[in-house]
Amino acid sequence: MKGKTILKWISNSISTLLIILLVCAVLIVISSRAAGGEPSLFGYQLKTVLSGSMEPEMPVGSLILTKQVDEKERFKTGDVITFRTSENILVTHRIIEVEHNGQRFITKGDNNNGPDVEPVLADNIVGKYSGTTIPYAGYVFHYMNTKQGAVLFLFIPGLLFLGHAIFTIWRALRLIEGPKKEETI
Repeated sequence: MKGKTILKWISNSISTLLIILLVCAVLIVISSRAAGGEPSLFGYQLKTVLSGSMEPEMPVGSLILTKQVDEKERFKTGDVITFRTSENILVTHRIIEVEHNGQRFITKGDNNNGPDVEPVLADNIVGKYSGTTIPYAGYVFHYMNTKQGAVLFLFIPGLLFLGHAIFTIWRALRLIEGPKKEETI
């Protein structure tokens, strides 16, 4: 009796976990697509580190958490910011100099020899590094934002959930058929 209760609890836990995993995967993919590949939660965004310019603090392939900023935000020397370049590329570098009363910034990657060529205008800053880095998770996150990744991250949890549902139905049918066979003997 105790064994059946434990098995039922484990089965319910797995079902709940698979449903949560599927819902999370759907929400992440949908929010990524709706936000143009930049999902935001409570004013924070996840960014993938694609270069080694900020190593060792931010290794290539890491996932970093940046806080979205508004136009009233004030930045100082030493802040790590994410900004758009003139080529519309997102870059995360450290401010090494503030110019024009906080309207223009000179930035530099910690691992780079010199400062960035173009100064950063305050209007081009999209976020401020929160200090949170998750090594290697950026590879998964970056792949998840591709079409193949979106399909994979929706398909696999869905397939796992479907497999678990089929197993649960099969087991329930086996339990129902079990007593009937014993009655006919």
